[in-house]
Amino acid sequence: MPTVANVVEFLEQFAPRELAADWDNVGLLLGERNVEVERIMTCLTVTPESAVEAIEERVQLIVTHHPILFRGVKRLTGDTPEGRMVLSLARAGVAVYSPHTAFDNTRGGINELLARCLGLVDVRPLRRADERKQMKIVVFVPESDLNRVAEAMFAAGAGNIGEYRECSFRLAGVGSFHGSEAANPTVGRKGRREEANEWRLEAICPANRVEEVVAAIRRTHSYEEPAFDVYPLLAPLSGNGEGRIGTLEPSRALGELAAAVKAALRTGPIQVIGDLQSAIRHVAIVCGAGGEMMPDALRGQADVFLTGEMRFHDYLHARAHGLALILPGHYATERCGVEDLAERLGKQFPRINVWASKRESDPVNWL
Repeated sequence: MPTVANVVEFLEQFAPRELAADWDNVGLLLGERNVEVERIMTCLTVTPESAVEAIEERVQLIVTHHPILFRGVKRLTGDTPEGRMVLSLARAGVAVYSPHTAFDNTRGGINELLARCLGLVDVRPLRRADERKQMKIVVFVPESDLNRVAEAMFAAGAGNIGEYRECSFRLAGVGSFHGSEAANPTVGRKGRREEANEWRLEAICPANRVEEVVAAIRRTHSYEEPAFDVYPLLAPLSGNGEGRIGTLEPSRALGELAAAVKAALRTGPIQVIGDLQSAIRHVAIVCGAGGEMMPDALRGQADVFLTGEMRFHDYLHARAHGLALILPGHYATERCGVEDLAERLGKQFPRINVWASKRESDPVNWL
């Protein structure tokens, strides 16, 4: 059977952690990687209700959009609802993984799913970003260490270029060193200059993974003091970024588009700001709570901004600048994503029973 580690590897290929916002807490947040997985439940948020469902259904892994332990905690006890919930999952052996904003913004993620539901064309990031700052790590290893060190670097996050993994360059050469009397060299003797056949092994990695990769090198390299260099790289522009903006062909009236959103997301009443008869051609999308990206929607000359929820003064700001808003609610704009992710996981791991939580519901009652 696949393990938690196998599922995590797939999720991190589909929604790389490097796409997540700096403030986010994504990845494997609870559990052990070597546990075999027979049942997975996806959900928008781990709540007491969805946690009970996972435990009663003997789930080994929850994939939740919103992270548990979102902010740093100093204690985890049964004195709080959150503590009781997490402790119950731990006792039942349920692992928890969250892709959150990496899932929002990845290709095929929630924002693109919303764009696809509306039939948008020419879809591109709303807030385009350069590739995250990349570094190149070069380490010099004896041949006996070469594969072991390379595998450790890859596992720690190095070697990813676009759709390719485990990318590296290797070149044979000769290294020299002179160990002091306090040294304990792996090859040769201390107190004199030695030469050794070595390989130059290099791979790129995101700047925020350098410490992990260097730690992996130190852990697997046989030398007492491995020699390595870390070089900053100039990052090219990419297709990555936050949110999405696309075009309706042909244009639609705001009221008609809002009705289409309501039907596509199978939700109750939705909030609409703007003239219902106005023509909408360019649509900006940010799932969840996207108010802070309204300036990006205005710069992108969007006619309407679709997001889950915003503040009252954001409504006024949008109306003053001629930007219509469609607000179906936070839950509605993201629940579709966890349902889609359950299908995606089921196709990738046909031996695993995968479903989206049946007990999860919108905490907001629409009357």
